[in-house]
Amino acid sequence: MKLKELESCLQQVDVFEEPKILLEQYPTSPHIAACMLYTIHNTFDDIEGRLVADLGCGCGVLSIGSAMLDAGLCVGFDIDDDALDIFKRNVDEFEISNVDLVQCDLCSLEPDAYAQKFDTVIMNPPFGTKHNQGMDMKFLKTALTMAKTAVYSLHKTSTREHIQKKATDWGVKMEVIAELRYDLPASYKFHKKKSVDIQVDFLRFSKT
Repeated sequence: MKLKELESCLQQVDVFEEPKILLEQYPTSPHIAACMLYTIHNTFDDIEGRLVADLGCGCGVLSIGSAMLDAGLCVGFDIDDDALDIFKRNVDEFEISNVDLVQCDLCSLEPDAYAQKFDTVIMNPPFGTKHNQGMDMKFLKTALTMAKTAVYSLHKTSTREHIQKKATDWGVKMEVIAELRYDLPASYKFHKKKSVDIQVDFLRFSKT
């Protein structure tokens, strides 16, 4: 599947109807989702035939894209009922069978609940702003316990040094695959601008 084709399919994925600020719910744009998945698939061969987890999956754009790229199975994890209802609707509309859902709070999972159960973990975690200080690192730590091979994640470029230090502490290799501009549309009442560009790193973590 070509990149443009993947992006155009992902444009059909429904997103949050009433996003929840406490969960930092922002949709991953079809463009960013397609670029991430295309790279994971073509450069690293970490999707096709693999068992993939999508943490904080929201409405499922990364899971659905993984399924289209022939993941063996992609399991989406999210805490939010409403998001998962939209996810289910999306899966039905695309008539995809290699996707499953788990509702849970990723930050309070037993450490070994899904230890090394997945080949690849993909996520666009909460950036850990305002009420969710450190949430990005909690997601990353959970992802690293779940993955056998690699974790792919988006993080604010401004946190790169901090994340690199953590990765070193955890004995994990971190690569910056790309620097992206995350166009954050105005989703909440307090947003004054129509959209804001945030500099974001697309990172790959692998077990050394």
